[in-house]
Amino acid sequence: MKILGNIIWVVFGGLFLAIQYFISSLLLMITIIGIPFGVQTMKLAGLALWPFGKEVRTKEQGTGCLSTGMNLLWIILGGWLIALEHAFIGIIFFITIIGIPFGKQHFKLAAIALTPFGREVV
Repeated sequence: MKILGNIIWVVFGGLFLAIQYFISSLLLMITIIGIPFGVQTMKLAGLALWPFGKEVRTKEQGTGCLSTGMNLLWIILGGWLIALEHAFIGIIFFITIIGIPFGKQHFKLAAIALTPFGREVV
């Protein structure tokens, strides 16, 4: 069932979403300061390409205040917009019965898009 969900996801917009995240990741990695943010958008690209069967967890290792500061900077610079878009699309999908699994995936993407530092995709 996960494979079928992922195939439908990729055909109906997941590939386009993953390409957008990948391109933004490459643009962020042009500068040295943007490399950590590019790594996080690469994480989002991987999750956006094949989201069914993956889980987002908080890392067990202590990253300290660095991940908190980076998450705060991420939110200020536009992470809240990405999360809001995924939440809005998730709500639209939840209106239809067929779209509920896809709405759940958008909420998963919204959670990691809001605070990607200190999280891992398993």
